[in-house]
Amino acid sequence: MAEHLGDRLARLRRLADLTQEGLAERSGICADVVRKLEQKRKHSARLPTLHALARGLGVELTALLGDPPAVPSTGAADPPQLVALRRAVMPPLFGPPPDPAGAERLSLPLLRQEISDGWTLYHDAAFGRLMDVLPGIVTDARFAASVGRADERAAGQAALAKALQLAGHLAIRLGKTDLALSALERAMHAAADSPDPLLVPMISNSVAWNYQRQNRLADAEHLAVHAADGVEQRYGHTAEGVRVWGGLLMSAATSAARSGDYGTANAMMTTAEKAARRLRTLPPPADGKMLSVFSRSSVRIERVRLAVQHARPQEALALARGIRLGADTPPSWRTWLLLDVAQAHADLGNAEGAVKTLERLRRTAPAWMRHHTQAVSLVRDLAARPSRPPGVRKLAEFLGIAD
Repeated sequence: MAEHLGDRLARLRRLADLTQEGLAERSGICADVVRKLEQKRKHSARLPTLHALARGLGVELTALLGDPPAVPSTGAADPPQLVALRRAVMPPLFGPPPDPAGAERLSLPLLRQEISDGWTLYHDAAFGRLMDVLPGIVTDARFAASVGRADERAAGQAALAKALQLAGHLAIRLGKTDLALSALERAMHAAADSPDPLLVPMISNSVAWNYQRQNRLADAEHLAVHAADGVEQRYGHTAEGVRVWGGLLMSAATSAARSGDYGTANAMMTTAEKAARRLRTLPPPADGKMLSVFSRSSVRIERVRLAVQHARPQEALALARGIRLGADTPPSWRTWLLLDVAQAHADLGNAEGAVKTLERLRRTAPAWMRHHTQAVSLVRDLAARPSRPPGVRKLAEFLGIAD
């Protein structure tokens, strides 16, 4: 049965975090029209009204109209901010080049601050706010990489690489792996034209993560190991090099564990933990936000994740109880830890423990949870149990998957 126009409108409005009145105001139409459509008291609308609603929602018209069978629209499932991000990452193929005389140009220090602030939002798990500002950051960086002297363009390419890497990470978090790969491929090309030798291996780590999400585990492990070897040989004596190398090693371990080789993964993680201790003896990097996340607590969080993925829930919970989260642990990694702990409780049959942990996750990172496929699947599974644990219906409603 085809989805009703009112159902699509209500779903897209919730994704945009708008009330019926807010959507009506942004669209320039009467709020009564929105109410009647969503309540199915009105089954259609004139094209000018539909165009206005689509503009208010920030989506393509096809997302509101629906698509023919087997021809899904990316806009139908994407929040408006993600549509804008997609356009920034993949601008029109045959668009005109930037006009240096007709555009405002940020200085490179200001641009780098923009990007650093964006990574701060990412590590704080503020994905909704990041989706709002990231398209502009990517556009600013693309412009900086295309104008000025050769050295300025090279520095602009470094900024563009980090902005596109950030876009790739955000897309992965939202389950959009194809968009992520497009962003990361563009980031890799920009990094190759930059003066920073660690950018390419850092982005290689991001690509490996994306491959993991696409179930390309062998590709992910080989890429991470190859990049890690190069970093260790050339830059293993610096804190920057250790952090990038350690992040790649953890990525390789994750791929090995998901392939069923938990022994190799555990050995890699033991090596990574030893390397994390070395960071205390090295001068800290100038801007850690722009480097791979690697510390003793991040290694332990990753070990919890590997235990969950390898069906060792008791081991995962024991590891989680022993974690001491430091100031260098990004909030986004804390959200991963909560999800893994919830999954471990569910795997052990402790539905109430899983729900309580998911409720903490919702309070910590609501946008991340709403768009994360594992979180949605876990709530679906808990809701499908013969005896629903208290609180699971509210979680399902929050995710838009309630019966």
